[in-house]
Amino acid sequence: MTKLFTLLAASLFAMSVTAQNAVVASNTQSPGKEIPNASKTVTDDVLVLKEPEFDFGKIPQGKPVTHIFEVSNNGKDSLNIINVQASCGCTTPEWERGRVVAPGEKTNITVGYNAAAEGKFTKLVTITYNGTLSKQIVIKGDVWKTPVTSAPENKALGNLKD
Repeated sequence: MTKLFTLLAASLFAMSVTAQNAVVASNTQSPGKEIPNASKTVTDDVLVLKEPEFDFGKIPQGKPVTHIFEVSNNGKDSLNIINVQASCGCTTPEWERGRVVAPGEKTNITVGYNAAAEGKFTKLVTITYNGTLSKQIVIKGDVWKTPVTSAPENKALGNLKD
């Protein structure tokens, strides 16, 4: 069974590499030959994120944090954000539901994270738009454990008053 799985995985990997090489080869231009749709670039995409990833850095445990992601419509068609789905319940996205973003306009997606668990985190948020198109936002950071008790009293402060 393990050999069969390994053979299957190796075959899928080989097919994906071959397919990628075929796409790269078909997109190379010979002198004097024009490639159809070659003018289409990544910036022609309808949904463009100002920053696809945000690092909160070190945040205290028990203190929820949020970040606002700016979304631009750089296409020629309208942008309709259908859904914004987090990879877990500790991450909460908010956006203007039902709003259609015209070409050239911007909107925001606010992503909140409940810093309940200690340690490093990386969370994915998937944006579904204009039917079945999707992009992902990534938030990450490191939650440090907050002390259970308050700091002990500093008795040396009494000496400063004397």
